[in-house]
Amino acid sequence: MTSKVTPGNRRVFICGSALRGQPDHQNLQGAQFVRTAATQPRYRLHVAGEDWHPAIYETESSGISIPGEVYEMTQEQFDYLAANEPPNMYPVEVHLDNDETATAFLYPKALIDEYNLPDISNTYGGWAAYKARTATV
Repeated sequence: MTSKVTPGNRRVFICGSALRGQPDHQNLQGAQFVRTAATQPRYRLHVAGEDWHPAIYETESSGISIPGEVYEMTQEQFDYLAANEPPNMYPVEVHLDNDETATAFLYPKALIDEYNLPDISNTYGGWAAYKARTATV
C-alpha cells in the first residue's frame, strides 16, 4: 500500500550519513520522516571517503537489502541535500521493500572498483550499524 506524496514533493531514501543520529542529518533540512525502510536485495554497500559515507550501487547478482529511512522532501530540501552530497554521488530511483521507489544517491561502481573500496554488504547490517560498531573499535 502506498501513501500519497504531496504534489511537488518527492520521496527520498536515506541510508548513510544523513540518517537520524548520523552527523549529516541536518542536511535533510527538516524533511518529513515517512518510515523506516529497506531496499529490495539489489544493491551492494561499500565504504568511501575515508570512512565518511557509504558507496552504494545496483547489481544484477549478489545484492543485499540495505536498511534506511524514507523522507518526503520539497524541491528546495532536495536541492540542498544534493548540493551537500559527497563527490561522485548521483540521484537515481531505488526499489524499496514494499515495491515503492524513492530517490537515493548512489556511487559509480567503476570508482568502487578503481579504488577497491571495502565491501561491508554482508558484515554490519547497514551504514548506521557499521558506524556504531567501528566507533567503538
